[in-house]
Amino acid sequence: MSGFMHNWRIKFALFLVYFVFAILLNSVGTVISLVDDTFGVTKLQASMLEGFKDLPIAIVSFLVASFLPRFGFRNAMMTGLGVVTLGCLAMPLVPAFLTTKILFLSVGVSFALVKVSVYSSVGLITDDKKEHASFMNTLEGMFMVGVLAGYGLFSYFVDDAQPGSPVWLDVYWLLALLTAGSTLFIYFTPFDESAAHHEGSSLAEDFMDMLRLVIRPIGYIFVLSAFLYVLIEQGIGTWLPTFNSEVLHLPPSMSIQATSIFAASLALGRFSAGAIMARFDWYPVLNVCVLAVAGLVMVSLPMADGVVPNADVTWFDAPAATYIFPLIGLFLAPIYPAINSAVLTALPTYQHSEMTGLIVIFSALGGTTGSMITGAVFEDFGGSTAFYLSLVPLALILLTLFLFKRETVKATA
Repeated sequence: MSGFMHNWRIKFALFLVYFVFAILLNSVGTVISLVDDTFGVTKLQASMLEGFKDLPIAIVSFLVASFLPRFGFRNAMMTGLGVVTLGCLAMPLVPAFLTTKILFLSVGVSFALVKVSVYSSVGLITDDKKEHASFMNTLEGMFMVGVLAGYGLFSYFVDDAQPGSPVWLDVYWLLALLTAGSTLFIYFTPFDESAAHHEGSSLAEDFMDMLRLVIRPIGYIFVLSAFLYVLIEQGIGTWLPTFNSEVLHLPPSMSIQATSIFAASLALGRFSAGAIMARFDWYPVLNVCVLAVAGLVMVSLPMADGVVPNADVTWFDAPAATYIFPLIGLFLAPIYPAINSAVLTALPTYQHSEMTGLIVIFSALGGTTGSMITGAVFEDFGGSTAFYLSLVPLALILLTLFLFKRETVKATA
């Protein structure tokens, strides 16, 4: 608790911002299912919302990451929150599919500003590597809490009796209030960012420094580690509802609800890792986590073989894999925040925003690649084979973690 009380206002502000954007970012699947009836668009048209959200995250991160220390992390967070506040207000005031596309475009652009600012700020408010790793895990845990809160929030505003009713748009009044309130909280929160400034360099030099990070061993080994991790998490997270429905033969609503076990496991895993990382070095902890994930995959997927459809299935007699496989989230959870923390603490503070730009870009690429590969294998070879395939990047992560640990030791020697 004493660690949190140090700089507690800015730490709380970072938690709040991440919580808000978790709701907005992960609402895209829910909104896709709602705009079909409300605005009369096809599923193909609705699926475009994913691109309106994801592409701006990668593009804007690439363009502005090296510039943000000059603009100010606090200013960037307030700008991002201000933009999405306007987007949320537009949804109930001008209800249309075009408005929805603009909303997710604003969410993608804003999250690029926010994630680079939040990650870069962590190094300014923590005192050592263990506190940095602990805070990063807690921060990402708060993100998963926001994901879970978003599911409940949107479901509360949906009227099942009127499938095409626009009443769900009223959720955006509440979200606008939440984002506006977050903006005000940050505005009144003092924050010293001077350590992030790189004196004597030009904007062009800062941008080139970001590109040079990729060709340094610590840079490209880290980028590969992050890419592989997000490939696994996104591939499983995106296709788990389909796995539950087509392989485990759960009803559609139950398939979606069962996916929340994975999200809850990720949240619990990151909060737990926040405490563990405060005491132990990240490298042995992550090796144990990777081996535990592989073990759960090998144990749970055979349970999915030969499941017989049951029209009357309930939570009490659902296949065991329904509950056991999503628990891999407990052990997947610490990997991403810990490697992000390790690479950031191995670099000077003024390079954190540049490195975070690369984190965001390659995370987005890994997520897209993971979803596409898993979907292709799922369609051609079945869901179990698609999830067994996660053992390949897991094995590669063990190798990259070894190489990455070696480079971080060199960088801080």
